[in-house]
Amino acid sequence: MSDFRSGFATFVGRPNVGKSTLTNAIVGSKVAITSSKPQTTRKAIRGIHTTQEGQLVLVDTPGIHKPRTLLGQRLNAVVDETLGSVDVIAFCSPVTDAIGPGDRRIVEEIQKFPKAKKIAIATKIDAAGRDQTARHLIELSELADWEEIVPVSALTGKQVDLLVGLLIGLMPAGPMLYPQDQSTEEENEDIICELVREAALERLEEELPHSLAVTLDEILREDKKKIFLSVWVERDSQKGIIIGKGGKNLKEIGSKARAAIEQHLGEPVHLAIQVKVASNWQQDPKQLGKLGF
Repeated sequence: MSDFRSGFATFVGRPNVGKSTLTNAIVGSKVAITSSKPQTTRKAIRGIHTTQEGQLVLVDTPGIHKPRTLLGQRLNAVVDETLGSVDVIAFCSPVTDAIGPGDRRIVEEIQKFPKAKKIAIATKIDAAGRDQTARHLIELSELADWEEIVPVSALTGKQVDLLVGLLIGLMPAGPMLYPQDQSTEEENEDIICELVREAALERLEEELPHSLAVTLDEILREDKKKIFLSVWVERDSQKGIIIGKGGKNLKEIGSKARAAIEQHLGEPVHLAIQVKVASNWQQDPKQLGKLGF
């Protein structure tokens, strides 16, 4: 085990470039929720992948963005704290998108963390042809001096194993940091809340994602595990959107979330979801604390 390597890596990039999907693909199980909506990831989530050569701890973070709320500021603080402590920073950029000012700003930002090695990952290669991928790789090479540039598809798994090998190779020599069979640091209670939020994000309109938060109130065990949760929004009008006409939206959110939670826990559950209003919670320090930020 003298050649064993272990350490921490994080994927950075604009929102929705495939960071959480790639984390899940490497870990081999769902440790981070995914959505096409902005601000899906709201905290640092650790996913763990262990091989004979080493142990890779992936820290999935919120997308780097210009904060417009106190919540946004706190999410960026989570990113900065993570970037200052990891061994490798991997900049993710989909080959389907042109590199823009937001990408350049992030690449410039990560140079402020000299301790970490930097690589670039061209994501979503399954959605582009060879020429488009090749052009994107050239653009990435011109952005910075990278240790590696790797094209991958988290969706199909193409080159994911190659990426894992490269990341472990960039880690310092060291012992196993977590038990070999552990895949995440996340508690079941946190994963349950995130799976409910994921189901809500998939169902709801564009103006709602930032305003949504989920808390777990209680778990009761009788013949079937009963889980009580609260979905929080900022305005009464948003509460109506989540519930939907005749409760249709909330029923569909509950049904989808229940299926995901049962798959995660490996047992049947009953969900009881309430929708509550915490006015302007994204700007209120006390409400942010209550909701776990």
